[in-house]
Amino acid sequence: MNHKKVFLFLVLTATLLLSGCWSKKELTDLALIAAFGIDINEDGTYVGTFQIINPGNVAGGLQGGGGGERPPIIIYSSTGDNIVEVSRHASSKFSRRLYYAHTNLVVISDELAKKQGITTIFDALDRDPEFRSTATVVIARDTKAADIVKTLTPLDKIPANKVIKTLKFTEKRYGEHLNVNIQEVMRSLESPGKEPVITGFHLDGSAKHAKKLENIQETAPEASLEASGIAIFKEGKLIDWIQGKTARGAVWGLDKIKATDVNINWEEKKEAIAYQVIRQKTKVSANMKNGQPKISIHVRAEGDIGEVTLPIDLTDPRVLSNIEKALEKEIKKEIYVAVERAQKNKSDIFGFGETIRRSDPKAWKKMKHDWNDVHFHELEVDVTVDAFIRRTGLRNKPHLSDIEMNR
Repeated sequence: MNHKKVFLFLVLTATLLLSGCWSKKELTDLALIAAFGIDINEDGTYVGTFQIINPGNVAGGLQGGGGGERPPIIIYSSTGDNIVEVSRHASSKFSRRLYYAHTNLVVISDELAKKQGITTIFDALDRDPEFRSTATVVIARDTKAADIVKTLTPLDKIPANKVIKTLKFTEKRYGEHLNVNIQEVMRSLESPGKEPVITGFHLDGSAKHAKKLENIQETAPEASLEASGIAIFKEGKLIDWIQGKTARGAVWGLDKIKATDVNINWEEKKEAIAYQVIRQKTKVSANMKNGQPKISIHVRAEGDIGEVTLPIDLTDPRVLSNIEKALEKEIKKEIYVAVERAQKNKSDIFGFGETIRRSDPKAWKKMKHDWNDVHFHELEVDVTVDAFIRRTGLRNKPHLSDIEMNR
């Protein structure tokens, strides 16, 4: 009997302590923000653009009926002297509460990044408990952030997903772009030995047409979003853009290459052989030489022969060895060009300062205050590369060799 009383007492006590669904949020009361674009106007005021998901239209695609077709997103804009004020002013346009927990993309205009910098923006984003620190960050290159956010995309119903998936795919396959999130940008902003790098996105086509339904109803959309270069920052402000092989050289140095294609010249024919990198590892070390820091970069790359556009015997070990040497020379050149560009901008995007801090904290204390402008600008960097060909594909002897023999 006593056991029953104790059990009943525990049940009643637990019932009183249970909070229930006091913090529940109904879907119909929330405005789910997929992407947040940030611009500035002529007065220097922030302009925020919100890409709101319309759940009913996303679930069933573009809806037909009496109201005609409707897009899966709705766009709203508001202004403010800071990011918090932008969000507060936006509440006068919404019938639902702004909900940032599903915001996976932040787009910042290059104009804002150049003039005012991005430091204060990230303070607001990091303080909001709903905002994800893993949200992807991109820079709107040569266009407004609002134009990127407003663009309708044909394959992906939610445009924010299109940008994120494109960035992840090009990072994994192309090797000239980086998928960077809020947390990584803030870590670089806080470090005196590492500057942020953020991928740019460009609107190819008419901004006016990009936000119309016609843009996703055509087999060849007139407006599309494309990854375009890497933005270099210094002290929170955008100072330069790098792209092509220079951007890939930076990605090599950052140990972020997941896969890429390296083309080399052969027998006076340009880009005659394509080498597909399947794995790589970049190691960066630092040491002091005559009181001055020196950085050593070592890259180990493994890959396959992807294409050959001239007759060549790939069964000959000496030929493969020469191809590997040519690949090592090309990769080394790309890294050196990227390092020289960063040194010219006096922006340590590679984190060499952090490497020195870890290896020699006392020496770093003396250099950190003028690291970018003095020490990094004059830094000696040595690059070594080991490239290995693991496979030559299904064919060792190019079909071009047979064609030449039969002529």
